[in-house]
Amino acid sequence: MATRNNRRVVSATTCVAALALVTGCGGAKDSGVSQAATGLDAGRLLVVQTVQAISRPIAASVQVTGSFVAKDASDVAPEAAGHVVETPVNVGDFVKEGQVIAKFESRDAQLRLEQARASEQQAEASLHQAQSRIGLGQGQEFNPEKVPEVLSAKASYESATAQARLAKADAQRYENLIQSGDVSRSAYERARTQADTAEAQANSARQQYEAAINSARQNYQGVLTAQASLAASRAQAALADKALQDTVIRTPFAGFVSARPIAAGQYVALTSKIATLLRITPIKLDLQVPESNVAQMQAGVTVEASAPGYPGRIFQGKATALNPAVDPNSRTFSVEAEFPNSDLALKPGMFATARILLTGTSDGIFVPTRAILTDATTNSSQVFFVRDNKARVAVVQLGAKDGDLTQILSGLSPGATVATDHLQDLYDGESVQASPARPQSIVNAKQGS
Repeated sequence: MATRNNRRVVSATTCVAALALVTGCGGAKDSGVSQAATGLDAGRLLVVQTVQAISRPIAASVQVTGSFVAKDASDVAPEAAGHVVETPVNVGDFVKEGQVIAKFESRDAQLRLEQARASEQQAEASLHQAQSRIGLGQGQEFNPEKVPEVLSAKASYESATAQARLAKADAQRYENLIQSGDVSRSAYERARTQADTAEAQANSARQQYEAAINSARQNYQGVLTAQASLAASRAQAALADKALQDTVIRTPFAGFVSARPIAAGQYVALTSKIATLLRITPIKLDLQVPESNVAQMQAGVTVEASAPGYPGRIFQGKATALNPAVDPNSRTFSVEAEFPNSDLALKPGMFATARILLTGTSDGIFVPTRAILTDATTNSSQVFFVRDNKARVAVVQLGAKDGDLTQILSGLSPGATVATDHLQDLYDGESVQASPARPQSIVNAKQGS
């Protein structure tokens, strides 16, 4: 550009010298020299092709900024304190759900488990012994009448009762016979004594029967106690088994390890962090949307995002959650968008500019893509528009592409005359000569969209 300006200065100096010589020759040639100077000045203007920025209806949208965050983030903590013996993962590793990320010293936990299992076996033996005392089989319901001792006592009682009834009947018969003189008094006394003895034996048998029932019931209480002891032993064994399992730390879900602050040999407490796990497929984008768009916003609308690390790339996502409350300080409400991120290009914490496609339509400004000058290092774009034969620079915010046209979200007015060539040679305030593009080329640009 400096070389071209120098050539302009040299040319202008030559023209001035020529004018001085011609003026000295006489006033008759003043008019011709003036016309020649005017022609030279016009000839040194840069000619640029221009088109007008067009406006047309498009889907309504709002542009906001935000940061990407992980779909799920978890600071994995241990279930028990202990000494670390192994850390098989590093920062950046992808881990599956349930994969081991750390191991603790497990000797004490293993011994406690063996002790608990031995106590469980002892409790099972005590239960079987208590059940055998009352003849209770596995899965049977308790019935005191079916206990062997009770059955034997019941049989003795029934036999004694029968003997007492028989002896009583004999004594009654002898009593009748003694009145008629058919038997002696001594025979009657023997029959009466036998009846009393049989009745006493029957009463004793009844008491033994009742005692057997009570004993069976008491023994069954022993069975219940043994069952409770077995349940407690099994619970202790389960706790000991869990304590052993807790010496192995596993991931709660599949994701990437973003931090692992522990190392082998370190003692960690219950409050210590083993690792930080992030789920980034899909990944979320937290956005703050002005309250003026609350009526047009709804879950499921398309969200287009761009990140400084990927110039020119548009990521497609969907709005998944809308905060029902508006922040009274910022007058915005939170919107959460979700992006597939199957190629892992997006990282938590990355800044993003997002365009949310709302319901309804609005007018959009479009210019040919070739009229846009983009600086990849700063991720900024600008266009040159011509006004009063001077080039003016405008920093613009780009929207979606539509064929050969690109939407201008801000920085340019509809109908503005923008330059489409010599963009690298232009600077703000430079005098130029606009050369409107041929109608056919404008039609082609519109048809390409």
